[in-house]
Amino acid sequence: MSGTHPSTDPRDDDPVPPRRLAEWAAKAGLVDAGTPLTVTQLSGGASNLTYRVTGGGHDWVLRRPPARGALPTAHDMAREYRVQAALAGSGVPVAAMVALCEEPAVLGAPFYLMERLDGVFHTDAAEVAALPAPVAREAGVNLVRVLATLHRVDPAGVGLGAMIRPEPYLHRQLRRWRGQWDRVGFEDVPALDGLLRRLAAEVPESSALGIVHGDYNLGNVMYRADDSAEVRAVLDWELSTVGDAAADLGQLLAYWGPAGRLLNAYRGGHLPDANAALPDRQALVEAYTEAVGRPVPDLGYYERFAVVKLAVICAGALARAKAPEPERVRRTVGLVAALAGIAEAVGA
Repeated sequence: MSGTHPSTDPRDDDPVPPRRLAEWAAKAGLVDAGTPLTVTQLSGGASNLTYRVTGGGHDWVLRRPPARGALPTAHDMAREYRVQAALAGSGVPVAAMVALCEEPAVLGAPFYLMERLDGVFHTDAAEVAALPAPVAREAGVNLVRVLATLHRVDPAGVGLGAMIRPEPYLHRQLRRWRGQWDRVGFEDVPALDGLLRRLAAEVPESSALGIVHGDYNLGNVMYRADDSAEVRAVLDWELSTVGDAAADLGQLLAYWGPAGRLLNAYRGGHLPDANAALPDRQALVEAYTEAVGRPVPDLGYYERFAVVKLAVICAGALARAKAPEPERVRRTVGLVAALAGIAEAVGA
């Protein structure tokens, strides 16, 4: 997480001008007219940008896309908002949604507000290492139990029936990520082209239909401040959809294994390696299948697909960078190539 940057005065280049936000909030009936709002950036945002908004007795979190260079469909604020709103009361822990603005004229892009929650994140290797063994073990098990709870939710039953598409999930996902890969113009890793062709040629039968988070991992889950083994909220729903529930478990395993180890090499260390009490891959799969009540076929395919997605996301982050330094380019090319190698080795 980057440093915080409080702001109360708008600037032309400010992704969230406080005065403009306050004017919109007053018109939306969220605050009284003339109420000043203070906006504090919570993260640098390689993906969506996140801010804390306070004023008028309110404490909110605002999410909006990057100020520039966003890939089409990759930063859908309305999707994030509506999925979390639909999950309220479902048993899946989510933050309470406050308001959605789809009018780009307000901040230059759609955005939404949600209630700010108090909690802790297990995203620092040193802090994860310090967790008592029973807490670490239960935190890992609860991570997959919550995922199973999500996958047991009937999409139509919570008002997300419109997200159910006639085209099979994997077909449209492959088209989307193939398009993202082509769009970033990243020609230095031809192995990824081969992997995308392989995935298209080996599409399995669809697994159980469910709400798919799309980027489920330890970093996108908040735990309770008074019980760091219990999940407080699942966050970052920008890639959510309805489709093959197994995709989320494949994604989690990708983060838990060599792909996650590689991605966290520059971020203080791989979290599952930091504490031996965290469940291993087999224990995660067993806890999930027990909680969801069914086996998960073709899991290797979904994990391979997840690693390929991570490679495309890394390439997209570089594409959004303004005049990236040669060292960053070199490192990202190496990272994407290494992820391609990991994807090829899944199940081997």
